[in-house]
Amino acid sequence: MSRALATRALVAHFGSLRTTLACMALLGAAAFATQAGGGIGALALGAALALLAVNLIAALVVHPAFRRQLPLLLFHLALLALVVLAGLGRLTSLDGRFELTQGVTFDGRLIASSAGAWHRDGLAKLAFRHEGFEIDYAPGRKRGATRNRIAWHDDAGVARSAVIGDHRPLVLDGYRFYTSPNKGFAPLLTWTPRSGEAVTGAVHLPAFPMHELRQSLEWRLPDGRAVWVMLQIDETLIDPSAPASFRIPDKHRLVLRMDPLRHELRPGQSVELDGGTLTYEGLRSWMGYRVSYDPTLPWLLAAALLAALSLAWHYTQRFFFTVRSAAPVKAPMPGVADA
Repeated sequence: MSRALATRALVAHFGSLRTTLACMALLGAAAFATQAGGGIGALALGAALALLAVNLIAALVVHPAFRRQLPLLLFHLALLALVVLAGLGRLTSLDGRFELTQGVTFDGRLIASSAGAWHRDGLAKLAFRHEGFEIDYAPGRKRGATRNRIAWHDDAGVARSAVIGDHRPLVLDGYRFYTSPNKGFAPLLTWTPRSGEAVTGAVHLPAFPMHELRQSLEWRLPDGRAVWVMLQIDETLIDPSAPASFRIPDKHRLVLRMDPLRHELRPGQSVELDGGTLTYEGLRSWMGYRVSYDPTLPWLLAAALLAALSLAWHYTQRFFFTVRSAAPVKAPMPGVADA
């Protein structure tokens, strides 16, 4: 008998509101530790979610009202599902960013990323080509929607194309690809050594027009030597006083500097350097992308809808039953006998 009482007391303790608040505080601390990175944060998050799930299950056992009232039972089961799904989502999710030059295919590599401990990277098998983009600007350089063109082949080998944007994603195998506000110009350079094969690469200059007056960057040749590259634009691309569109400048020069040498090149021109020839092929654009992955999102939406509907059902029942029970009973008129 004493063991049964002790078990009941332990279950009541785990199902109490005080334990719920403690588990919520632990969950917040674990989420913060997960953002900081490392395996300890993932373990802490899993432990906090497990304790919160135990707390909800114990609350269903301790409070008979939850079991007697179907709406309340559904609401707490939906809360339990939300907790479990939120934990699984953080452990299996991915958030990252990358950049693509016009005409280049995505190869699965990210500039920066944040992934859950259980995420299995599937980006390497995905491939789409960045075809270019269009952005309109209203007076005052107010940026409009991004219309970014992409092309890829589906699992059956059929060529596909689409237009995506900052809020209109491309969805491939659960990964959602969006454009970002970052975009700019990319000079295409080819290094031809005196012995060996030519190598072509793109220099992603700082975002435009955000860094309009700082269109320069240090770039390294395949042999490790640094080259300072600057794009000199000889026209106004986005006039603040009139409507405009993002476009490649027609009048521009590429300034190359390798101390003590300085060269200005136009598309198609080359310069002889120690060990080979550097050719300016032309100017393209680049676009920044965001990628996210969370397989629990549709299930989270379903659980949230179930929780909201079941809670509305519960309060609707209480409201109508309270109103009906509180309604005054009309007394019979004096001198009138019951029929």
